[in-house]
Amino acid sequence: MAKLSVNIGKLSLKNPVMTASGTFGYGLEFQDFVPLDGLGGIIVKGTTLHPREGNDYPRMAETASGMLNCVGLQNKGVDEFCEKIYPQVKDIDTNIIVNVSGSAPDDYAECAARIDALEKIPAIELNISCPNVKQGGMAFGTSVKGAASVVKAVRERYGKTLIVKLSPNVTDIAEIARACEAEGADSVSLINTLMGMAIDIEKRRPVLSIATGGLSGPAVKPVALRMVWQVAKAVKIPVVGLGGIMTAEDAIEFLMAGATAIEIGTANFIDPTTTIKVRDGSNDWLDRHGCRSIQEIIGCVAP
Repeated sequence: MAKLSVNIGKLSLKNPVMTASGTFGYGLEFQDFVPLDGLGGIIVKGTTLHPREGNDYPRMAETASGMLNCVGLQNKGVDEFCEKIYPQVKDIDTNIIVNVSGSAPDDYAECAARIDALEKIPAIELNISCPNVKQGGMAFGTSVKGAASVVKAVRERYGKTLIVKLSPNVTDIAEIARACEAEGADSVSLINTLMGMAIDIEKRRPVLSIATGGLSGPAVKPVALRMVWQVAKAVKIPVVGLGGIMTAEDAIEFLMAGATAIEIGTANFIDPTTTIKVRDGSNDWLDRHGCRSIQEIIGCVAP
């Protein structure tokens, strides 16, 4: 078997396959389908300082080669996570990573600080790119100044591995990645969803309750791959790639484009065993091509 382990800063992953926030719950929901300790990491659903109800229904819609969602970061808040969820996930033998969001830099920082106190949470993924909330979210991730302000605030209060999730709804994603790196990010992950819309032509109104939502799934993969390739050339910190990964072959494309690790999202709704299939399929590909380590292909087309 090829060596699959990778590092994101000080964070060691047994393999590069992680789950995308919002598509895998807290991991526990999938334990009947996959061995959770067989993943490189589980990025749990978005967590905010205070509880959020999310957006009204309907908030999901299937589209050609993908799906739209406007869930809106529904969660019970960081204190609920620390008191109720953390005890249930802390002993899973993989990296449990919390996706953190907020409506202001101070909110992000306070939420991150509370998670920093949890011994067995080695990293957070800072969500500055959610398109489905009225305050904060993507607003911070679409400008250099906004992204830098959140990363700086969090870095001052959070001492572990800091991954920043970037929005594709920008003109120059590499510029924003460099700003995050300059303020102390250990890694960047991309892409979050693209803004999209669907209309019910019989009812003559949008399908989603707030009209627009985030597009994910195979439809976004070419855009995601291009952006990962661009960012990997622009920063020195590790890049985590996601967006439409359905198979091991998809994952290998992202690794070749410069991603150190990948996340699987929408595919989890279609086949809850996708993560393990991608892990094993990647290993098979490496074996067939005479690669002893996954490091041999990371960034091989990035220059």
